[in-house]
Amino acid sequence: MSQPSSQPPVIVLVRPQLGENIGKAARAMLNFGLVEMRLVTPRDGWPNPQAGPAASGADSVLEQAKVYESVADAVADCAQVYATTVRKRGVTKPVVTPEEAAREIHADTAGRAAFLFGPERSGLETDDVAIARKIVTVPINPEFGSLNLAQAVILIAYEWSKGIELAQPPEVELPEVAPQVELDGMIGQLEEMLDGAGYFFPPDRTPATKRTLRTLLTKPGWSSQEVRTLRGVLSTLARPRQR
Repeated sequence: MSQPSSQPPVIVLVRPQLGENIGKAARAMLNFGLVEMRLVTPRDGWPNPQAGPAASGADSVLEQAKVYESVADAVADCAQVYATTVRKRGVTKPVVTPEEAAREIHADTAGRAAFLFGPERSGLETDDVAIARKIVTVPINPEFGSLNLAQAVILIAYEWSKGIELAQPPEVELPEVAPQVELDGMIGQLEEMLDGAGYFFPPDRTPATKRTLRTLLTKPGWSSQEVRTLRGVLSTLARPRQR
């Protein structure tokens, strides 16, 4: 997948109430490659000491966040403005999903795009939505449509990130699986010890009990190191070290 030539969208938090939620939104943004946050008259002012701990390392987003007096000022340089909300009475706007909005942004290289998110309790007001070009609505359970601010931001950021190349988590090199001969040796050692301890009783159940043990011990993909470790345990049990 090639890198898009469009600029990453701006996340605009309109009248956010809690610094903690601003921090969580910053964390959600940076997880998916978004770094530009704009704040419109945050209730408790800015900077907010509660935002940093909640950002969990996304301090660069908070440090670069800019504060504006109005929504219009915050999106003045943006050619595409999306209001994340349910449909508003008295506002006739095209309604798209986060996925559709993301595709539009990646296809348009002419200017910036912005997503508006309203206050935690009330959401965007009608006048805020009127500034936007389109409404973004998330398909959600109609019987429980409650998303917190960070959840809403992460849905938008994730859909946008599908169009770019983000680094994948590093693959962990798995140890080489032990060959069958090593596993058989470990099982044989265990059976010998258990036989000496009188574990296999009654005698007519011995074959079934051994099959159960073998099934148990052959389910995982034992590595050679794991086999050596367990055999060391068994050897110690057979010949306890003198203290």
